[in-house]
Amino acid sequence: MTRISDETRRKAVRAHIQDGRTIASLVSEYGISRATVSNWVRSYREECQNNDEEKSQLEMMEELRRLRREKAELEKENSFLKKAAAFFAKGIDSWNIVSLMSISRSSD
Repeated sequence: MTRISDETRRKAVRAHIQDGRTIASLVSEYGISRATVSNWVRSYREECQNNDEEKSQLEMMEELRRLRREKAELEKENSFLKKAAAFFAKGIDSWNIVSLMSISRSSD
């Protein structure tokens, strides 16, 4: 069995907690078992309970993950609103042209 470096462990745990990577994706990337990755994550969370510096790091990683999800959601909403505005702007322009034509015809 190959020894996995501490740096690789930290990368995998960070990818899961901070970036939201699934354990399955980490298993296939690093070629290790699901139980191993789960143990690393659990062990890190337990370590954070006793170490204030690590706990602060964990909280920052979780906050970054939450903010990234929130940003993605806001970008989707913004995109939808842009499309809706464009749709309604087309409808208003068409309505204005039709009403201008009918006003000009009625004045003739």
